[in-house]
Amino acid sequence: MTRIALDPFVTDLDGESARLRAAGPLAEAELPGGVPVWAVTHHAEARQLLTDKRLVKDINVWGAWQRGEIPADWPLIGLANPGRSMLTVDGEEHRRMRTLVAQALTPRRVERMRERIAELTEGLLNKLPDDSAADDSAAVDSSVVDLKAEFAYPLPMYVISDLMGIDEADHPRLKVLFDKFFSTQTPPEEVVATLGELAGMMGKVVAARRTEPGDDLTSALIQASEDGDHLTDEEIVSTLQLMVAAGHETTISLIVNAVVNLSAHPEQLALVRSGQVGWDAVIEETLRHSTPTSHVLIRFAAEDVPVGDKVIPKGDALIVSYGAIGRDEQAHGPTADAFDITRTSPTRHISFGHGPHVCPGAALSRLEAGVALPALYARFPALTLAVPHSELRNKPVVTQNDLFELPVRLRG
Repeated sequence: MTRIALDPFVTDLDGESARLRAAGPLAEAELPGGVPVWAVTHHAEARQLLTDKRLVKDINVWGAWQRGEIPADWPLIGLANPGRSMLTVDGEEHRRMRTLVAQALTPRRVERMRERIAELTEGLLNKLPDDSAADDSAAVDSSVVDLKAEFAYPLPMYVISDLMGIDEADHPRLKVLFDKFFSTQTPPEEVVATLGELAGMMGKVVAARRTEPGDDLTSALIQASEDGDHLTDEEIVSTLQLMVAAGHETTISLIVNAVVNLSAHPEQLALVRSGQVGWDAVIEETLRHSTPTSHVLIRFAAEDVPVGDKVIPKGDALIVSYGAIGRDEQAHGPTADAFDITRTSPTRHISFGHGPHVCPGAALSRLEAGVALPALYARFPALTLAVPHSELRNKPVVTQNDLFELPVRLRG
């Protein structure tokens, strides 16, 4: 079977996801740079493999890595080998690290963020142009705002920075670095430097919180580590980088994709605004239909792993293709490809993962979207896309369903 090469420019994510899904539950794929992997593309098989102990996070199990076939400046190396954290270990070591994160990221701490999220949301909405008093209708129509840059990006970055104790002054540089971190187009000579600078910035945060602890997750991680199972500085730095990367990128895409889908389906937006359907349904259907994370890298087969009539050979790599999984008709019915907030499918999506490595920040992401979206539409009920849906362009990021920009007209 021919391998399906993932487009490094992500020019047709829906079409690519459909091709992967059509190739069967386990598809042969190729990451940018010519790196061969297996992709799980169906819901049931993904749930099975995400709890299979034969698939591990240790990159040293990867045959291609052992043979020196993966260069240190591969653009996706930061995602495949992001440093020692709960993302890259399994078993007892994973439980140890995740327990410390869970002790710091408690449901109470997340819920305490609600008021702050509402405050940040209000502040960002207040900064958007208000044309309500304009007399010239043409001027109103020409008012186009990049909602991603002005609202969907800064909100999650402010929230995760508050949570982790990161200085707002670092936001502009972090944006540059994370854009390079996720992109398939980062020049090889910049890959290692980007990873080093990110680690250095996170290391400064950890050092500052050791000296002056605050009411933030980094301080809580340090304190939990000192009170019980020890985390090294390397582990705290890698965990901090993981939480910041996942904590803002996923929520940006969740907010953006919800707006895109509601703009394409005004009748569904009307159901929400009338109170007939809750905003939670919008969030869950967006997560399923337009999942923020299109592919998660990488698990490695510690031994042969049969999947249906195929086998992931020992030493091979597996990615989890959530963009394909979310629209699996076997899980979500014959209308799986449609966005429908009234969907009554009994199968819950797994867009935040499944099993031991399920995303620990899922509740926070849902909370942010649950505050931001109703506030946005309460302020701008006539909000519409300023360009046709077909003109929206994805960034060259194979792991994220991430647009370059979201041009909207706030008042229709």
